[in-house]
Amino acid sequence: TLAAGGVGKPEGLEKGYFIKPTLFTDVKNDMTIAQEEIFGPVGTIITYKDLDEAIEIANDTVYGLAAYVYGNDTDQVRKVARSIEAGTVELNDAGRKPDLPFGGYKQSGIGREWGDYGIEEFLEVKAIPGYFK
Repeated sequence: TLAAGGVGKPEGLEKGYFIKPTLFTDVKNDMTIAQEEIFGPVGTIITYKDLDEAIEIANDTVYGLAAYVYGNDTDQVRKVARSIEAGTVELNDAGRKPDLPFGGYKQSGIGREWGDYGIEEFLEVKAIPGYFK
């Protein structure tokens, strides 16, 4: 069910490639919109019964680029973050941190970028052991 946004461009952004931020409710996890990576301001709301089901829903995809977990119970938030199969799991935040690696699990991404791990993506390690007299 379309809850907000939809067809058309955001006001003031008539030129260029923009879409309105859009939110869908009553989404089931087997729907295409829940199973495909959407790179745009589109969100879905999927209900769950308990924390274990929420984690199961989050991991039931071939993708794993990023996830966002919000909550007040630090132990629960960390449990969820450790359990989600994604390259980045933001806790109570959605900002980018250029000193941390960014990249996905499963069929998301092609390695890591940013931070030390990002630099290492462009390096080849070579061992040359030896001994000279």
